[in-house]
Amino acid sequence: MLIACFVLFLAMVAGCLAAGLSVAWALLGGVILFWILGRRQGFTHRQLWEMAWKKCQKSLIVVEVIFLIGIITGLWRVGGTIPYCIVMGVKLVTPGLFLVVAFLLCVALSYVLGTSYGVSSTMGVILMALARSGGVDPIITAGVILSGVYFGDRCSPASSAASLVAAVTDTDLYQNVRQMLRTGLLPTLLTLGVYGVLSWLNPLEQMDQGVLDSLRGSFSISWLSLLPAAVMFLLPLFKVPIKWAMAGSIAVSAILAMAVQGFTPWQTLLAAWEGYHPADTALNAVLGGGGVTSMMVSYIIVILTGLYSGILEGTGDLEPLQHKAETLAGKIGRFPAMIVVSTLTAMVLCNQAVTSILSEQLLRRSYDDREEMAMDIENSGILIAGLVPWSIACSIPLTMLGASYGAVGYALLLWLIPVCYLFTKRFFYPRKTGQA
Repeated sequence: MLIACFVLFLAMVAGCLAAGLSVAWALLGGVILFWILGRRQGFTHRQLWEMAWKKCQKSLIVVEVIFLIGIITGLWRVGGTIPYCIVMGVKLVTPGLFLVVAFLLCVALSYVLGTSYGVSSTMGVILMALARSGGVDPIITAGVILSGVYFGDRCSPASSAASLVAAVTDTDLYQNVRQMLRTGLLPTLLTLGVYGVLSWLNPLEQMDQGVLDSLRGSFSISWLSLLPAAVMFLLPLFKVPIKWAMAGSIAVSAILAMAVQGFTPWQTLLAAWEGYHPADTALNAVLGGGGVTSMMVSYIIVILTGLYSGILEGTGDLEPLQHKAETLAGKIGRFPAMIVVSTLTAMVLCNQAVTSILSEQLLRRSYDDREEMAMDIENSGILIAGLVPWSIACSIPLTMLGASYGAVGYALLLWLIPVCYLFTKRFFYPRKTGQA
């Protein structure tokens, strides 16, 4: 019965993707399916709701961050931050190296901030605006950004994902970071090489001068516009929680929108809620978007994922899978088994954190070296979750960037790290790999 529910759920996900519908419909179907399964197992409606709500409450923390990100994406537009970066970016970015520069910028910022969402919603949005205005394929650009933001999400000391993996495997965070940098060196260099070729094939063309004139006419292009970005990027360096850094950036953006850019309080509030949508068609194509409402589908996905993953955990439906996972590890090796388990978990539970926790639970008895296990999780589940289109780790950044799921194919770093590690792991753990 459990397997049938999983198969039906994945079929609904595939159907939504094929029909161009939001995967939120499939996730809603998943909640219903696993609720029915729980009832057939003898659990009451009250028990199932308590299971679901307990998990969902933890998901609401993510919703809070997404809510703040939605406000930022709107206010950075009317506050002048994104217009300033577009105008300056066109002047400073080397056309033939745009994608390389975009990747390196996202790598650097994600390592500092440790958050894929924060970088996607700020620098990512700016780079996408530059790409659209300069004739660079937005799908490729979004894939490049996705690669860059997950560099730091995986191996930054400030990353919640890295801290979670260290906690569940009982390993040292900073030792893990050092090992992740070592195992990620070759894939990063290969990624840079491919993006160099793509940059040459997709150079940043000169933006329509009319759009630049519209930006200069509609906004005060001043260095003051960088203050919201400075607050966002610098406060975490002083151990300020990311949510407070976001709140500070929002406050500064709102002040600039009214005091410098000439927007009324009502217009500023509307931009925070529903985004900025200028009447100028050309300007809207480059700058329009953002706001709390632009993230609505993401809110729903997070909540629904929390509900049905809570039911699965509470009913114990996943426990029989542990023996199967251990048997698989014995046949094909630990890391290949970790890839399989992480992929299936990410596809079903749609959550990076749950993928990490469940992978450790299902394969813990297969590992003697906890550091090796931590690295296997970091080089599989943390990244694979970002490749599953309906996963929170993938859908939320792509929503922020306004890109389609086709961008996943160009997120090369997320593909190359697991592949390279699969063939080079014996050099890092020569005595304990046991790989086929």
